[in-house]
Amino acid sequence: PTGRYENLVTVMSFKPEFHLAGGLNLPKIIDCVGSDGKERRQLVKGRDDLRQDAVMQQVFQMCNTLLQQNTETRKRKLTIRRYKVVPLSQRSGVLEWCSGTTPIGEFLVNADKGAHKRYRPHDYSGFQCQKIMMDAQKKHSEEKYNTFMKVCDNFQPVFRYFCMEKFRDPAVWFEKRLAYTRSVATSSIVGYILGLGDRHVQNILIDEQTAELVHIDLGVAFEQGKILPTPETVPFRLTRDIVDGMGITGVEGVFRRCCEKTMAVMRNSQEALLTIVEVLLYDPLFDWTMNP
Repeated sequence: PTGRYENLVTVMSFKPEFHLAGGLNLPKIIDCVGSDGKERRQLVKGRDDLRQDAVMQQVFQMCNTLLQQNTETRKRKLTIRRYKVVPLSQRSGVLEWCSGTTPIGEFLVNADKGAHKRYRPHDYSGFQCQKIMMDAQKKHSEEKYNTFMKVCDNFQPVFRYFCMEKFRDPAVWFEKRLAYTRSVATSSIVGYILGLGDRHVQNILIDEQTAELVHIDLGVAFEQGKILPTPETVPFRLTRDIVDGMGITGVEGVFRRCCEKTMAVMRNSQEALLTIVEVLLYDPLFDWTMNP
């Protein structure tokens, strides 16, 4: 408003080396040096339209504002974790690197130090479970169900150990487990309303300091997942490991109440949310076709 920009941090330089992140289009991880001397890590993506991600972050911001205005959701500190997205063109953009987070899949099924391997070494591995279920795809429904139940018996959830490992103090452990449960509830309901898909364990990060979830890679939304070769039929990710992190009450109690309160706020504010989302409806450059 003042037109004075002396105190704004600007880009001074970039580190000469970069790293490759996992993914189909091999995004690059770069380090930017600001005029304040601090290094900020960024993710540069090519061959990917990030405008939908940017709009989703705007929707999340609106949701946070609405949740903050409501008494019930404000006292429960319900919020959705966001990150910066800057689309540079239809096919490229820059994203803020979510420091201090780890993908849920990395904690659970990492080949060397995953929690499943450490806490239940005699269970099936994630790879074994996947192979068994893939082999059962062409079988009869009942046989497929029996195979699934056998896999479940031999692959028990272990996500409760995340909070036990990271937060040794009992009071802090309880506080972070509560924050985790609330975060799952809020992001699940908002994700359901937006038809957010592709919620595999590498696309959901967990903050190692706050235990809150951060959803990344928001390119599959508005129920586009339902037209994939293998349609996504679940409203949000609520697997046994996700529930395991909530403690003894599971989805009852804190999780259910937070879901109800979040849904009530979103339903009462639907016009405000539609205003943002309709940008995509009228954007002639937006590519609605899926590339399965």
